[in-house]
Amino acid sequence: MPTLNGGGLSSSGLHKDNSGSGGRLAVVFVVLSLVMFTMSARETNGGFFTTVRAVYSTVTTPVRYVGVIVTAPFQGLGNVFANLTASQKSLSELKAENEKLKARNAELEEAEKTSERLEELLSLQSTYKLKSKAARIISGSTDSWSDTVTIDKGSSSGLAVGMPVTDSRGAIGQIVSCGATSSTVRLVTDENSSVSAMVQSSRAQGILSGSADGTLHLKLISTDSTVKVGDTVVTSGLGGVFPKGLPLGTVMSVNKSAGALYYEIAVKPFSTTENFEEVLVITSLTQDQRATSDDIAAADAQESKAVKGGSDSSTSDSSSSGTSESDASGKDSSSTESDASEKSSDD
Repeated sequence: MPTLNGGGLSSSGLHKDNSGSGGRLAVVFVVLSLVMFTMSARETNGGFFTTVRAVYSTVTTPVRYVGVIVTAPFQGLGNVFANLTASQKSLSELKAENEKLKARNAELEEAEKTSERLEELLSLQSTYKLKSKAARIISGSTDSWSDTVTIDKGSSSGLAVGMPVTDSRGAIGQIVSCGATSSTVRLVTDENSSVSAMVQSSRAQGILSGSADGTLHLKLISTDSTVKVGDTVVTSGLGGVFPKGLPLGTVMSVNKSAGALYYEIAVKPFSTTENFEEVLVITSLTQDQRATSDDIAAADAQESKAVKGGSDSSTSDSSSSGTSESDASGKDSSSTESDASEKSSDD
């Protein structure tokens, strides 16, 4: 029983009453639920509980519909975030795979280009029947006043000073120093380089020299020879260093000065330092690759003709000068004699 405490109920009594009331209400709710469930199960269509359920459904259906409408965007948003997370993961995986494919493609492309260059070297070797060793360019000139490259082969591979070097496009230079595992090659474009060469079409022979600007100059080609822009210049084989017929370059310009014995010919090299990678070092020449006695005789005849042409030109100039002086003297003498005769007759 609750007790009075200063005119009111004590807190402990009130707490007990509340607890008891809550328990009784729970019991009543359970009993009512069971009774209603039993009656609903036994009821046929059209009864009281059926009507209540219909009313309840009518009232709650719009509420549920509104709830679905309200919550649907948020469910969709959740799906968007889930899909976005999955897409980002897939995108990252695709990017990584793409980078791998790019790297692989670059490797395959480089391998293909290397294979093509090596095939071209083998083709050159086969075409000219060269006895040679393959080497790779490992560095360029170490100074600004020479045009050289270094290759990764030396005396331990059977190389020696003086051996000519070519790439797939043609002759590029000659070994000037040789170590055990590397060699220095002086390029044909170097100022100190000289290679016996000839114009392929006319067989006119001369010397191909390098220059500071990288242009080649074909010298000692007689002005009596036929040379035109676009002609191919090849090694002549004279001197026994380069095999005969290796491509060197293309004629860029042909100039002839008045009274000159030789053309001034500029040649563009087929090979430049930008495209040097793999090369062949020619270790020896066969007899067929050397200049023949006819080639040597033709070169000597060309030189003699040029020298003779110079001598004849000098003699002709001197003779023409003497004739003019004689003609002038004769003309003056005749005139003098005629004038003297006429003067004597008048007297």
